[in-house]
Amino acid sequence: MSYALDTQLRQALAAMRPAEGEPPPRRPVRGDWEALRAGESGLAALDAMKPAQPSVGRADHHVASHDGAEILLRWYTPAAHDPSAVGPAVVYLHGGGMVSGSVALFDRLVAGYAADSGVPFLSVDYRRAPEHPHPAPAEDGFAGLTWLAGHAAELGVDPARIALMGESAGGGLAAAATLLARTRGLPVARQILVYPMLDDRTTEPDPALLPFAMWSYDDNHTGWHALLGDAVGGPDVPGHAAPAREEDLSGLPPAYIEVGELDIFRDEDVAYARRLAATGTSVELHVHPGCPHAFDHLAPGSDVARRARADRLRVLAGL
Repeated sequence: MSYALDTQLRQALAAMRPAEGEPPPRRPVRGDWEALRAGESGLAALDAMKPAQPSVGRADHHVASHDGAEILLRWYTPAAHDPSAVGPAVVYLHGGGMVSGSVALFDRLVAGYAADSGVPFLSVDYRRAPEHPHPAPAEDGFAGLTWLAGHAAELGVDPARIALMGESAGGGLAAAATLLARTRGLPVARQILVYPMLDDRTTEPDPALLPFAMWSYDDNHTGWHALLGDAVGGPDVPGHAAPAREEDLSGLPPAYIEVGELDIFRDEDVAYARRLAATGTSVELHVHPGCPHAFDHLAPGSDVARRARADRLRVLAGL
């Protein structure tokens, strides 16, 4: 049998189609990172649809990254958070294909995680490619982790219970920052990778997935090329740039990984989970049938999006 969209997702996508007589939106061509970034208006619209979460505290901080550049960090504290009682926390890296997105554009999403899990979050405004190619984004993520570990006592955080979390490009950067943390001896309690972007070699279309590609193979080449330049797809890409390239996955923290069955990242994410498990690392893997990339943003009220969110919150509650 051929693949098919989840029924509720299909209905949600049908409702988004242009009215009769209107031209369909133009897809960016391969290599046009500026067109991808121009889609940030869509990210803003999606975040604006989420609850504002006024009960969640927000405080902005800054940290110097590996090259001295100053990075914005936003600290989200749920209403019940007591800084005098030590507990877990999460460093969060947003999506955007390596070229777009920001802390501001994912503000309500992150605040929602903090509100619903009761766990404080630190969202990192990492620098984006191509203006800031590798290693800047991964190093910025690691700088956020380092800052939180260094301020753990005053923020009521147990430095041994800090997780790295991200979605899409941010999931790939969370995995990359986890690899950097292993090399540099900084503990990470768990990596929570939501349809992560892990492999710069995923650029040739799979005909079975092509009709469902919300994030296309051309988009993927564009994002990776912006990050890696002409090294993309070649033999010299290190694991902390594209984590699927890392040869040694031993000694990493437990992982939660999820991806849609119709996502072009499916095979690379499943392979990463299997390779992690082969080292003896605990891995929880979910492959959601009938789901393309970012399915939970397309139809947040769908049954599958609710199940995925419940799983993420369960993992956060167990930190």
